[in-house]
Amino acid sequence: MTMQIRRAFAVAALLATGACGSEGRTEFLSLGTAGTGGIYYPLGGAIASRLSVADSARQYTAEVSGGSVENVNRVASGQMDLAMAIAVTMYQAYNGEGDFQQPVTGLRAIAPLYPNLTHILVPASSDILTVADFAGQRVSVGAAGSGTEQLARHVLEAYGLTYDDIDPQYLSFAESSAALRDGAIDGAIISVGYPAAAVLEASTTGDIRLLAVEGEVLQGMLEDHPYYNDGEIPAGAYPGVEEAVPTLAVMNWVFSLESLDGDVVRAALNIFENDRVSLEQVHDMAKQIDLGRLSSAPIPLHSAAEQWLTER
Repeated sequence: MTMQIRRAFAVAALLATGACGSEGRTEFLSLGTAGTGGIYYPLGGAIASRLSVADSARQYTAEVSGGSVENVNRVASGQMDLAMAIAVTMYQAYNGEGDFQQPVTGLRAIAPLYPNLTHILVPASSDILTVADFAGQRVSVGAAGSGTEQLARHVLEAYGLTYDDIDPQYLSFAESSAALRDGAIDGAIISVGYPAAAVLEASTTGDIRLLAVEGEVLQGMLEDHPYYNDGEIPAGAYPGVEEAVPTLAVMNWVFSLESLDGDVVRAALNIFENDRVSLEQVHDMAKQIDLGRLSSAPIPLHSAAEQWLTER
């Protein structure tokens, strides 16, 4: 939703307030998520819904987007008010690295969400055994402007590959699943919490394997990139996954600019602390929200989040 559209809605809300009394909402805020095949969108919708209930002065809407990089750019330009992103995107944006030529002034973390695990999918019948075997293959690296696409470049680099060595396909999670099923691609890199709808779809309707990220490659990535962690896709997480798959993990966060009203930040944190059950009913990944991770944010906290944490 553009700033102009939000302003138009705000004017309409102000007119409605005059007719309906002081209880009418006067401000419309947007929360950036990602594509509909991942976890950001349903969880973001639940967060926006709960915020609209908790904050009587505002109405919140979850927006579909290309993911982390697009979300940062749109928050920075005022097209979104708060959004979700993986730690690598926030870190690079704050420091002016990677996809960001200049630091994003005022970027702040609000709350931790859940860890993304790197799912690397190939057809079960494929000869591909590791990411190094992606050379010359058609590989989905995530939607353009997504955190997955940033992470995919790091994973390929760790195995000695660049986009010049593969045929990169910029597909959403759902598109990657369908392309694997139809034989249109040879592999896909998806950074998402488990169980992810797109990966469930791929493993249920098609015969796929998950590749591990482990050993020296994993350790090298952890040393080179401070925002990554080691993780594991558990046995039984998807049909056909009979053993745990070691892989790369990265935290998801809710973020904004420092200029976001502190009341919004406090309302969000209070929901994560006191109304977790309503989010868990939408997606099990909400059970992994741990506000203790506020002390290890990849960028500075919003001042209201710092105050909220200090008070506790």
